[in-house]
Amino acid sequence: MNPFIRIHPADNVVIARRQLLGGTALEGEGVTVAGLVPPGHKVATRAIAVGEAVRRYNQVIGVATAPIAAGQHVHTHNLAFSAFARAHEPGAGAAPTAFVDTPATFDGIVRADGRVATRNYIGVLTSVNCSATAARAIADHFRRDIRPEALADYPNVDGIVALTHGMGCATASDGEELQVLRRTLGGYARHPNFAAVLVVGLGCETNQIQGLIAQEGLSEGANLATFNIQDTGGTAKTVARGIELIRRMLPEANRVKRQPVPASHLTVGLQCGGSDGYSGISANPALGAAVDRLVRHGGTAILSETPEIYGGEHLLTRRAVSAAVADKLLARIAWWEAYTARNGMQMDNNPSAGNKAGGLTTILEKSLGAIAKSGTTNLVDVVEFAQAVTARGFVYMDTPGYDPVSATGQVAGGANLICFTTGRGSAYGCAPSPSLKFSTNTALWLKQQDDIDLDCGGIVDGAETVDEAGERIFRLMLETASGRHTKSELHGYGQNEFVPWQLGAVM
Repeated sequence: MNPFIRIHPADNVVIARRQLLGGTALEGEGVTVAGLVPPGHKVATRAIAVGEAVRRYNQVIGVATAPIAAGQHVHTHNLAFSAFARAHEPGAGAAPTAFVDTPATFDGIVRADGRVATRNYIGVLTSVNCSATAARAIADHFRRDIRPEALADYPNVDGIVALTHGMGCATASDGEELQVLRRTLGGYARHPNFAAVLVVGLGCETNQIQGLIAQEGLSEGANLATFNIQDTGGTAKTVARGIELIRRMLPEANRVKRQPVPASHLTVGLQCGGSDGYSGISANPALGAAVDRLVRHGGTAILSETPEIYGGEHLLTRRAVSAAVADKLLARIAWWEAYTARNGMQMDNNPSAGNKAGGLTTILEKSLGAIAKSGTTNLVDVVEFAQAVTARGFVYMDTPGYDPVSATGQVAGGANLICFTTGRGSAYGCAPSPSLKFSTNTALWLKQQDDIDLDCGGIVDGAETVDEAGERIFRLMLETASGRHTKSELHGYGQNEFVPWQLGAVM
C-alpha cells in the first residue's frame, strides 16, 4: 500500500497515510520526501512558487507563502488562506434523483398527528437562565442512574431531560436574538422525540413564556405545561410542581409502541468536529454516500456550519434546484462575511488548533472536506437557524461552525438523528435526538471506542471503499432510529450540549 493518498490527478499535493520520514520515495510521483511529515498532512508533488495556488480535491486551498520544493511538507509555515474568485453556476450540477422503488424502513414511534419519532422523552425547557437550576432538579428526580424506581413503571419512556441555556434576558424585547431563541425553543417544544414538554420560567424575564407561545403558535394542554418560579412561590415549590406535572404526563408517554415506517421519516443533521486531514477522504465522503442513500429512500439530510463551507459554496450552488435556492445560500455567506467583519474577525479564523495539528491548514481546505458530508444529490432548500425543515432531500441550514450550537439548530429544525464525524476525537450527544459518531482514522477508533460508533479508517488503510462504508452508515442510521442506543446515549450525553445561538449584544 502506498504511504500516501492522491485525491485528484490535478492536485499538487498528496496526503500522508502514516508518518513519512525524510528519504521516503513516493512511488508514481517521482518525489522523495524531504523531512518529517505527520500522518494526515500534505506533501508537495512538484515545486510551488510563492503566490501560486495549492490544490487539493482539484480545488484551491490557499497560496504558497514561501517557495515549496517537491517532497516538502505543506502546512501553516508555507501555505495561507487567500481570497479567490469562485465561479457560481446555479443548478449546473443538479440532476434528477433516482428514488428507490421500495424504500427502507425503521421502527419509529408514530405520534397522533402523524409525525415520527426516533426516541420518546419528556423535556423540561427553560425560558431563561434563572430557571435552569429548578429545571435540572425536576429532571434529576427521574434519573434512572440515581433513582431507578422513578421510571420503573415507564419502560417506554427514554428519560426526562432538562435543556437549559444562558439566555432569555438582557436583550432587546423585539430583537432578532430573542426571536431566534424563541424559534429554537419552539422547535424543541414541537419535536416529535418529545412526548410532552414542561416549560419553566422565572417570571420577570424578557423572554416571557406567553411571548414564546404566541410567536411559535404553541398550545398549552396535556402535552405542554408552563409555569414560573415567582408565581409558584419559589424554587422548592417549583421543583415539586414540576415533578407532579411530569408524573401526570408519564402514563400517556409510556403508551407508545414502535412500528415499521418508511425511511422518508428520517431527518439527519450532519456534523463534523475535531476534523483532521483524513476527514475529507474517509468519514465525510462515507457519510455523504449514506446521505445519497437516505435521499434516494425519501429521507432528509441537513448540512450546516456556514463558516465551514466557506470557499466551497460554489460546489453547493451548482447542485441547487433553482437560482432562488442558490441565492439564499449566497445571501447567508454574505451575512457571515459582514458579521465577522463587524466583530473584527475573519472567515479564516477557523480551523482550530486541533484541526491544524491533524493536517488541515486553511478554512478552504476544511470546507471542501466538510461539504463531502452532503453527498451528491440536489440542494433543495436553504433555511435559517432553527427554522423548520419541510423539504425532503438535501437541505442547508445556516448555523455557526461551533458544533453544539449548530446541532441545536438542526434539532430545532426537526432532525431526529445526528451523524457526527471526527478525526481528533469527540464526546458529544444531542438530546432528544440520538447522535452517532464516526472516526476518520483507525488510530482514533482504537483509542476512543468509548465514544465512537463506527470507524471509517478502513478507507484510509485501503481495506474498505467509501461506498461500502456509506452502506454501513446507512444501515446504522436505520438501526439507531429504531432504538439502538448510541455511545453518547450510554454515557448520558445530550442535556449540556443544548446551546442556542447567541446572536446579539448582552445588555
